[in-house]
Amino acid sequence: MKLKRNGMSTKTRIFSSRRLRKQKKSSTDQVERSTMAHGDASCMASGDKNEQHEALILERVPEEAAESCQMVLARHFRKHCSCSPQKTKSKVLDLVPILKWLPRYQLRDWLLGDVMSGLIVGILLVPQSIAYSLLAGQDPIYALYTAFFSSIIYTLLGTSRHISVGIFGVLCLLVGQVVNRELALAGYLADGDTESNGSVALAGANDSLAAACDRSCYAITVGATVTFVAGVYQVLLGILQGWFTLFKTWISVLANLGNTNLCDLITSLACLLLLLSAKELNDRCKAKLKAPIPFELFVVIIATLASHFGHFNANYGSDVAGEIPTGFLPPQLPAWSLIPSVAADAFSIALVGFAITVSLSEMFAKKHGYRVDANQEMYAIGFCNILPSFFRCFATSAALTKTLVKESTGCQTQVSGLVSAAVLLLVLLVIAPVFHSLQKCVLAVIIVVNLRGALRKFAQVPGMWRSNRVDAAVWLLTMATSALVNTELGLLAGVLASAFCVLGRMQLAQATELGRTSDRDHYEALSAYRGLRAHPGVAVFGYPAPIYYANQSLFKKSLYRKAALDPVKEKARRVKFEKKLKAENGQQAEDGEGIAGITLTLDRKPLRGLVLDCSAVLFVDSAGVDALKEVHKDYSEMGVALVLARCNTAVLDALQRGGYFPEKQGEDDALTFFTIADAVRHLQQPRNGGC
Repeated sequence: MKLKRNGMSTKTRIFSSRRLRKQKKSSTDQVERSTMAHGDASCMASGDKNEQHEALILERVPEEAAESCQMVLARHFRKHCSCSPQKTKSKVLDLVPILKWLPRYQLRDWLLGDVMSGLIVGILLVPQSIAYSLLAGQDPIYALYTAFFSSIIYTLLGTSRHISVGIFGVLCLLVGQVVNRELALAGYLADGDTESNGSVALAGANDSLAAACDRSCYAITVGATVTFVAGVYQVLLGILQGWFTLFKTWISVLANLGNTNLCDLITSLACLLLLLSAKELNDRCKAKLKAPIPFELFVVIIATLASHFGHFNANYGSDVAGEIPTGFLPPQLPAWSLIPSVAADAFSIALVGFAITVSLSEMFAKKHGYRVDANQEMYAIGFCNILPSFFRCFATSAALTKTLVKESTGCQTQVSGLVSAAVLLLVLLVIAPVFHSLQKCVLAVIIVVNLRGALRKFAQVPGMWRSNRVDAAVWLLTMATSALVNTELGLLAGVLASAFCVLGRMQLAQATELGRTSDRDHYEALSAYRGLRAHPGVAVFGYPAPIYYANQSLFKKSLYRKAALDPVKEKARRVKFEKKLKAENGQQAEDGEGIAGITLTLDRKPLRGLVLDCSAVLFVDSAGVDALKEVHKDYSEMGVALVLARCNTAVLDALQRGGYFPEKQGEDDALTFFTIADAVRHLQQPRNGGC
C-alpha cells in the first residue's frame, strides 16, 4: 500500500487491487498514465515468475468548502438564538432536569429506598454540618442553612441520581482560611472581641453592611461572599496569604498546652475512642448492615446531655456551641467590597468543588448505567453556591462519605435529597436550640474521625511509588505544598508539576529502531522484543511523541544518533577525506558517484533508505515540518532516501501545508505510505531501474 500526496487534486477515490488489475487489462497506455500519476517506481522484469506487489492507492476525502465568518455566525445564531415552542421546552427541561424525570417517577418501586436513604443522610448531616462549621469558621446555624439549601437546589438542577451535595471538609478548610484571614485584617483577633470594636472594624471594611455587626456576622459575610464568587466562577466555566499555616497551628498548639481544659480533653479522648471503634465496626459489618449506624448522632446526643446536666460550661469552663437560633434569617446581599480580596481564593474553591462533584457524578452514573451532563452539573453546583449565598451560607460540593451512604441505603433518585432537606428543616425550626450545650471539642473529634479516610492515603504511597514514580512524586509535592504552605499554592504546584511532567516526557522521547517479525509484516522495537530482524540497507525508526517547536532539535539528534549517521558530521568527514585524497593522489573526487563511494567506504553499515514510523506522532507544527524537511534534505545529500509511514491525517495535512511534498509530478523521494512494509519494499527496489 502506498499513499501519494497529489498536490493538484484532493478528490476522493479508493482504488483496490482488483480495480487496478482491470485498469491494466483495459489499456497499456492507461496503465502507464496511472503509473506516472502516482509515482509508481516498480516494474516487472521479463521472465520474472513471481507476481509483482500491487500497491493500494488512496486519495483523501475532499474537505468541505470553508464557510465565511458571516455564514458561521448566522448558522450559530439560527441554531442557538432561534425560538420555537419545542426548543423552548427542551431548553427548560435541560436546565431543570427534575421536570424531566419526576413525571416518570416510579412511586411503588423507588419511594421506599429514597425515603430511607434521605432520612439516614439527613440524620448524618446534622452532626457533621455542625462539626464542619468549625472548619469554615462559622456558627453551626449557618452550616445547617448551607446543607438545607444545597440539597433542594441540587435536586432541582442536578443530573446525578445518587450524589449528596452539601458541606464538604476540604471546601470548609478553604473557606475557613479565607474567613480567618479577613477576620484578622478587620480587627477580629479573638472570639471575645466586643461588639463595639467589631462594629468599628467592620464599618471601615464594608460600608454597605449595618453599623452594628459582631464577629459571627462578619465571618458569615466573608463566607457568603467567597461562596457567591465561587459560584459565579463555576457557572462561567460550563493569593498567597496565610502561608505555612500548619507550622503556625502546631506552634500555637504547643505554646498553649499548659492552658488545656481538662474537661474538654477527657471528653475528646472518650469520644475519639468511641467513634473510632464504632467506625471500625461499621466498616467490618457493612456487608451485613442495610445502612451504617449513625454513631455520630448518638455521640452528639450523649455529649449534649452530659454537658447540659453536668454544667460543663459553668463549672469547668468548657467551650460549647452556644445559642443556635431557630427559623431563617432574612436574605442579604454579599459584601461587594470584599470581592477583590477573595476573588483568587474563590477560584480555587470553585475548581475543587466542581472537580469533586463531576468526578463523583460520573463515577456513580457509570456504576448504575446512566449518563450525567457535565455542563449541567457545573450549572447545578454553581447555583448551589450562588443562591444560598444570599441566605448566609458557604461553599458546597458533592461529599464522598454521604454519597456512599446514600447509594448503599437504596437511593434511586434525588427525591432522597428532598427528604434530607425535610430532616434539616425540622432541625432548623424545632430541634436546633437543643444543641446549645454541645461541647465544641466533640465536633472537632467528629471532624478528625471523618478525615481518617484521607489520612489512610499515606499508606498507599509505597504502592503508588512502585506503580508510577512520576505520579507519586506529583502527589507528594501537591500534598506537601498544600499542608506546609497553603491549599491554593498546593493546587497550583500540582497543576504545574503535572504539566511539566507531560512536557518532560515529550522532551525525553527517543527514536527507537524497529524490526520485522519472521512470519508477518509487523514491526516492533528491536530493543524490546527478541526474534526481530532488521532489513539490510533499510533502517526503520519510530518516534513516540509529537514533533513540535520544543522538541524538534531533540528529535533530529535522537534520530541521527540511532541511525549512526549524522549528516552534519558526515559532511565534515567527507570534506576531510576529499582533502586527504587530494593530497595523496592529486586528484579531485567527483561530485556525484565519487561522494557516494566515499560514503560507502566510511560507513560500516551503509544505508540506502530510512523509514520513519509516524503512527505515534499525534501532530506536527510548522517547526516540526521544517525539522522533517531538514532531515529529508540532509539524508538526501548523503544518498539516503527518507520516507514516512503510517501518518495520521492531521500530520499529512500539516506536511502538505508546510510544503514537505514535492511539487513536480514523478518525484518519489518524499512519499508517505500506509504501512511500514510498503515503505521498505519501495526503498529496496532499484532507484533508476527500467523495464
